[in-house]
Amino acid sequence: MATSYLIKGARPLGGDPADILVKDGRIAAIGESLSATGAAVVEAGGLVALPGLVDLHTHLREPGREDAETVETGSRAAALGGFTAVHAMANTDPVADTAGVVEQVWRLGQEAGLVDVVPVGAVTVGLTGERLAELGAMADSAARVRVFSDDGSCVSDPALMRRALEYVKAFDGVVAQHAEEPRLTAGAQMHEGDRSARLGLTGWPAAAEEAIIARDVLLAEHVGARLHVCHVSTAGSVEILRWAKSRGVQVTAEVTPHHLLLTDACAESYDPVFKVNPPLRTDADVEALRAGLADGTIDAVGTDHAPHAVEDKESEWAQARPGMLGLEQALSVVIETMVEPGRLDWAGVADRMSVRPAAIGRLTGLGDRAHGRPLAPGEPANLVLVDPASRAVVDPAALASRSRNSPYAGRELPGRVVATFLRGVPTVLDGKAVR
Repeated sequence: MATSYLIKGARPLGGDPADILVKDGRIAAIGESLSATGAAVVEAGGLVALPGLVDLHTHLREPGREDAETVETGSRAAALGGFTAVHAMANTDPVADTAGVVEQVWRLGQEAGLVDVVPVGAVTVGLTGERLAELGAMADSAARVRVFSDDGSCVSDPALMRRALEYVKAFDGVVAQHAEEPRLTAGAQMHEGDRSARLGLTGWPAAAEEAIIARDVLLAEHVGARLHVCHVSTAGSVEILRWAKSRGVQVTAEVTPHHLLLTDACAESYDPVFKVNPPLRTDADVEALRAGLADGTIDAVGTDHAPHAVEDKESEWAQARPGMLGLEQALSVVIETMVEPGRLDWAGVADRMSVRPAAIGRLTGLGDRAHGRPLAPGEPANLVLVDPASRAVVDPAALASRSRNSPYAGRELPGRVVATFLRGVPTVLDGKAVR
């Protein structure tokens, strides 16, 4: 493997073509007609160069459900999607609620060497919502946990949520909430509305999400702590976040690719690949989410990549597990929903998919291991080259994930990741995983 690369004619952030010299893990130079003896040349004419993408919300399933995904297979899917860092959610088996488990996940990521795997620690022991997990020990571990979440379950007890917010302030951590009032969603199968009534499926009301977000932004304001809201899905949630930010509350939020593109109309097929938590919402909600991402009310795109084994997904709707694959098509969905309609330019994509998620996860100040940094000389060479003119039909059988539950199967999407570099080492070249 070469130690230096000369990327010829790429368009940084969609701007004018330039050469990018990558050497010894860093960007050595950016300019016209660069040359470098011994450097491997990557022809990048027509390609857009972005900082390596960062995902705040990935389920890698290991330890415990290696039949659905492993850290290695999930890392490969992430690299193929243009990511250089992913935050691995805590709902593994055993749950990542101790320093030992988060360090195991972190070391598995290092061994795979395809992306930086950043463990997310559980807020409560066993994700049960009863008592706080070892937040300080996980923060002080080799994994250096800064994001804590019971994702898959809501921290529904307001007193416990307040204590968690107060606790993480000591080390500049953030609580990432799965906003769902469980007493309003018992038995829920899809978005509550006209379609759920017609299809005979128990509804998941928008208010169940919005009520928790409203409560938690008030708690975060009260204690002066950082709050992050996972997978925002409703127009009302966007309005609450906009109000909270206008008050100076330290709240950030993410939206998934599938909530930017798909609606509850997908449930009409009764195909459980479209079952997800929170559920797919209405056209009006999708429009509000796109507007919120465009104006910065929603800070980031988080994939909520949720692989499932065949037996957990290919069943009757009611029995199927919720969740969808997201890593390999995330950027393509953003191109279709945000770039092509003119709602985000390429600098905006870099901001929402790299800069802001890295800042939320506190990855920007880690020296050689930093993410979300500018494409500039001296910065770590974490970058992705994208062909925006390419279009392809999604084939789940061709994905790197161990699972196949993609909601985009058979759909033509724009954009193709041609190359991904992690600290100057290619993990993807010519659209194929290098390792």
